Amino acid sequence: MMVGTAVAGCAGTPGAPPPAAASETPPEYVLGTGDRIRVTVFNEESLSGEFEIDASGVISIPLIGNIKAAGKTPRQVEQDIRGQLASGYMRDPRVNVEVLKYRPFYIIGEVTKAGEYDYRNGMNLLSAVAVAGGFTYRANDQTVYIRRAGQTQENSYPSTTTTMIYPGDIIRVPERLF
Repeated sequence: MMVGTAVAGCAGTPGAPPPAAASETPPEYVLGTGDRIRVTVFNEESLSGEFEIDASGVISIPLIGNIKAAGKTPRQVEQDIRGQLASGYMRDPRVNVEVLKYRPFYIIGEVTKAGEYDYRNGMNLLSAVAVAGGFTYRANDQTVYIRRAGQTQENSYPSTTTTMIYPGDIIRVPERLF
């Protein structure tokens, strides 16, 4: 399991960095449907636990109910939970939210084993291709197309270690032209 809250991830659209951010240092990770998080309310074991963000973008916390998590950073979710607990349930609650498992990325096209794969913190394009078994002999190994989570268009990126992959990305490896 992956543990951590800051990951290459994005601003704006949930889980999506700006298209030009291939080698920039991205801002804090934005949670999305399918992410698994751990919420720890210090000295309150019954309120702590692991939660998966459901299709509607929420998690259900004991005592306070549903909290919107998709589209927010782990810090924002902490503040929301802290605010709910402080408004009538606890005095000065201390809350921590960490990402346990990121939503998967997808790779299609000219790779040995196209499919859905678990995201790993700090993943770059070449490591994603390696997870999928490598390029096929027909692959264009110079350029790939990536559709970032929440975007409707794919953009062209170089096949290098500086091209970062994020949870929810769809990577398409095209066939080379002879």
